[in-house]
Amino acid sequence: MKKSFGPIAVIVIIFVVIALLFIPKYNSLVSAEENVDSKWAQVENQLQRRFDLIPNLVESVKGYANHEQEVITSITEARAQMGSANSPQEQAVANDALTGALSRLLVVVENYPNLKADANFRQLMDELAGTENRLAVAREDYNNEVQQFNKHVKRFPGNLVAGMFGFEQKEYFKVAAGADKAPSIDFSQSSGTH
Repeated sequence: MKKSFGPIAVIVIIFVVIALLFIPKYNSLVSAEENVDSKWAQVENQLQRRFDLIPNLVESVKGYANHEQEVITSITEARAQMGSANSPQEQAVANDALTGALSRLLVVVENYPNLKADANFRQLMDELAGTENRLAVAREDYNNEVQQFNKHVKRFPGNLVAGMFGFEQKEYFKVAAGADKAPSIDFSQSSGTH
């Protein structure tokens, strides 16, 4: 008696072909997601570095500009917001608030030549400037990886594999609405002693 392996062979061949198409795509999605996570860790690393520098910067300014409490309070509040942000979008909004508060601080510093001449303050400002540059690079790298990952998730057959295994598009690190406008500074309330 002859046995027919035709239907079973066809099914096995179909499974093999599907596996050959889907396994590499799954692995590329895993790799791309790991790349995104790695780049995000670098963004968080630079955000943490800036987060850690700010108290020292604020303390330096306090010694020279005790009456500039509003600016110091806004930095403290923005730093707290940054510390409690979780998602890339929340961190982007908190980052924008902190950047605005720091820019207001820099305007205040212009009123205190002795502070600008202080070696510790200059060192902190140099470290902050370096951190801001590294943060900009880290955000760009992160967004580039997100773009690559999202392409994998959206394109065929990646969209099928992504849907089957729960891969979802990642959020970009975007600036908040209105972040392209310079913060307004009111010099009329600043009567600092020079």
